[in-house]
Amino acid sequence: MAGTFSGVELPEILVLRQLARDQLIFLYSQMTGRKDLVLDTQLMRPLDRLAGAALLKEHGVDKIFKLEPGKSLAGCDQRIFIIRPQMQSVKMIADQINADRSSNIKRAYRILMAPRKIHACDLILEQEGVYGYVTTEEFQWDLIPLDKDILSLELPEFLPAFFLENDQTWVHTVARSLVTVQQVFGRIPNVYGVGKCAQMVEHMAELMFSHVGEPQQVNSEIGSLVLVDRSVDYVTPLLSQVTYEGLLDDMFRISCGYIEFPPAVSGKDTPTKMILTCSDSVYEEIRNRHFSGVFSFLSGKAKELQSGYDKRHDLKSVRDMKNFVSNDLRGLKSQHKSLTLHVGACEFITNQKTKSDFDQQLQAEHSLLEGTELKENISYLEEIINRQLNSTTCLRLLTLMSLTQGGLPAQVYKSLQTQYMHSFGFEHMLTFHNLRKLGMLTEVEQSQASRNLGKMAAVANVNLPKSGQFRNLCKKLHLVPKSADDINLRNPNDMSYVYSGAYTPLVCKLVEQILSKEGFTGLEDIMRQIPSPHFAKHRAQSARGGKHTSAAPSPGSRIVMVYFLGGCSHSEITALRFLGKQRGQPVNISFNQSLNTYFSSRI
Repeated sequence: MAGTFSGVELPEILVLRQLARDQLIFLYSQMTGRKDLVLDTQLMRPLDRLAGAALLKEHGVDKIFKLEPGKSLAGCDQRIFIIRPQMQSVKMIADQINADRSSNIKRAYRILMAPRKIHACDLILEQEGVYGYVTTEEFQWDLIPLDKDILSLELPEFLPAFFLENDQTWVHTVARSLVTVQQVFGRIPNVYGVGKCAQMVEHMAELMFSHVGEPQQVNSEIGSLVLVDRSVDYVTPLLSQVTYEGLLDDMFRISCGYIEFPPAVSGKDTPTKMILTCSDSVYEEIRNRHFSGVFSFLSGKAKELQSGYDKRHDLKSVRDMKNFVSNDLRGLKSQHKSLTLHVGACEFITNQKTKSDFDQQLQAEHSLLEGTELKENISYLEEIINRQLNSTTCLRLLTLMSLTQGGLPAQVYKSLQTQYMHSFGFEHMLTFHNLRKLGMLTEVEQSQASRNLGKMAAVANVNLPKSGQFRNLCKKLHLVPKSADDINLRNPNDMSYVYSGAYTPLVCKLVEQILSKEGFTGLEDIMRQIPSPHFAKHRAQSARGGKHTSAAPSPGSRIVMVYFLGGCSHSEITALRFLGKQRGQPVNISFNQSLNTYFSSRI
């Protein structure tokens, strides 16, 4: 069933999973009989969300292996590989095939490349001398439903490929995913975009429609689409998350909707893996809450469960007992298991926050957003670098400082970079290079007065640059509330609650403005501060014959799809859910991958 939202039904997005599943079954069926499956480790969780081991077994899969270098695999005489189209994965497959040939083992090999087949992979197979022994196919999956309102392409390479290397390979895949969505749910009448990539994706999607034709469905279930480049806002994913779902991601890493709790949380000898969706009633209640309000809810929930268990004392007949066991008890046990894990997770998070100077980090982040206490923040950053607190935390704060202040004076930048390298190793030099290339770390010329100061004095007393673009956006979009005390964290009254009332995610605020004004008219001053192209396209709903109709839009057309090109954070997802509730307009969030505060260190 599709979810509902203030009387508006959300699209039945699970049909997208079924399409990918049907294609996978078709590709398996082309190799009859028993076969082994060898999986790229990056694809194990996405494939589990699409099919699952039981379905694979039903269609002739005998054994499932991980694709690993230098590992000889036994098994039957047919083998299917599912991989990302990456050179190292193709090379590993070639090595396995050559090893089999050296041992006179005869097998049939089939390689499925997901989500797109790339010609360069065939060239590698040819160079390795195995091209004639394999068949290669494309396993096209598009957006994978992770929850009732979340779709993910699960393409972590998109951000570094497009924004860092200017590699446009995956633009085609994103555009194709948009075409698939519209083939299923109908043409989206209002399309807005911010960023170079958004422009390219929209243009390529239109080219695809010119080849495949218009979708059969006349009225779209989705009324508006907003495409946004991640490069429009790198600040938000660098901030410490304080909603429950965001903290789970920062502490344990949510991957393709799965989370793995360590024994310290579950109380068991081994880690506990669970899937995080709205089907878990306890999680659904707390996922979007500010962390300060989670414990009190869980406490109340524990008392409620105890009351449910206590009903057994009032049972007066065998029939009552039977009804209690078959109806109530199963649900109580499921909620009890979930409650135990979430209480354990809260305790773990609280302990980790205490150990890691979390409150002091938040204070530093908030003052950087406000543009205050800059010299104090430089001193704090030097302190935690020299204490070797955490390499990622230090890099994140350094990058955040650069972005919010419009760059760092050359002498300050070089001093902090040198201290960082001495504390955490010179292998981080490439990360610094990449962050500079993305514009996340920048140097600016400092005043002559600052140059004349001694080296240490310059770091302590430097005239920091004007914050420029970010500060202007903060003012024009009111991203930083005048007083965080006015923001109710337990019963939110503003999107900024996702960052303790200190900041509203830029993209979420931009989406709010675009939807309110139905485009960019009236936003000219704001868009001048974002050095990226933007566009708005409005398409009349049309009948199958191509004639435009003036019929009033259906209630479903109020649904908004926001597509982040380069990934988004769980705090942004939470803020968009809040925006949807405020507007009575459900929001469906799509992205290439989820980002947490560690993303800067992985670039």
